[in-house]
Amino acid sequence: EVQLVESGGGLVQTGGSLRLSCAASGFTFDDYAIGWFRQAPVKEREVVSCLTNGDGSSYYASRVKGRFTISRDNAKNTVYLQMNSLKPEDTAVYYCAARDGPGLIYSAHDVHYWGKGTLVTVSS
Repeated sequence: EVQLVESGGGLVQTGGSLRLSCAASGFTFDDYAIGWFRQAPVKEREVVSCLTNGDGSSYYASRVKGRFTISRDNAKNTVYLQMNSLKPEDTAVYYCAARDGPGLIYSAHDVHYWGKGTLVTVSS
């Protein structure tokens, strides 16, 4: 059974930090591009950041570039999202996502597997 299990969400003040984790199982993690999406109330799900399965290329949405850092540990089948300098507009449910094959993940339509999400709330 494929599982992506997120953890690390919570309530934080503006300017604070959180580290999200996503533990994967049930598929060959090394073969998959992995990333984070988020969805705020009444908004579409959007890509935050992602990593390829091979060359280590990464992508960051302009809204988070310079504040968020994505990393993966293939030995632990885990992907992380370090979020610093958080803003109220970062408030959303954050979802872990995986897609088989090379390249980055730019669209929710390309995702093969989803986690159930973890809520991040940034208070002003």
